[in-house]
Amino acid sequence: MGRRPVLIGLTGNIACGKSTVARMLAEKGAYIIDADAIAHEVIRKGTPAYESILRRFGEEVLGPDGEIDRRRLGAIVFRDPIALRDLEAIVHPAVLEEIQRRIQACSEAPAIVIEAIKLIESGFARACDTLWVVTCPEPEQIRRLMIERGLTEEEARVRVHAQPPQEEKIRRADVVIDNSGDLEATRRQVEHAWRQWVDAYIRGPGAGDAAGG
Repeated sequence: MGRRPVLIGLTGNIACGKSTVARMLAEKGAYIIDADAIAHEVIRKGTPAYESILRRFGEEVLGPDGEIDRRRLGAIVFRDPIALRDLEAIVHPAVLEEIQRRIQACSEAPAIVIEAIKLIESGFARACDTLWVVTCPEPEQIRRLMIERGLTEEEARVRVHAQPPQEEKIRRADVVIDNSGDLEATRRQVEHAWRQWVDAYIRGPGAGDAAGG
């Protein structure tokens, strides 16, 4: 029987570039589980989470199509820590259940990457073999949010400041990837971390210590 895949937890604050790093890992053969995409799925109309969100936040969070409008919902929860906590209590259990299902269904990839902004806060990081954190400076986060998501500068700042400081994630990390430079600089860091954690694990004991590089 072959070795099970290495389970990589990939996190970082908003607009730091987790998805960019995840794409690079996918090119290496990793199976990517995107928790944010799953969060979209579990709140679709007709799901238990959808009904719970309506009960908690009301119909003002709905778009014209009757689906939950994430921008309207975000305008509420990113300004109210209690509302954000309530939303996470609704969504996280459904997301974690689906993540577990996908992990169990995947056995062929050399690594499984769980890409999640709340990986540590949800407690799922404890199930990972290694925790990788993607970082970039706050001004760059704000710039990316304005360009890529069409937010105003104020909206972008609110979203950035609604999250714990990056330093809290960095303290927990096995690997820190600085995504403030060009893509090739990021790719070099990803390649190094892959060799340290995945290649060494595949080679097995005696061929290198994955935890120590």
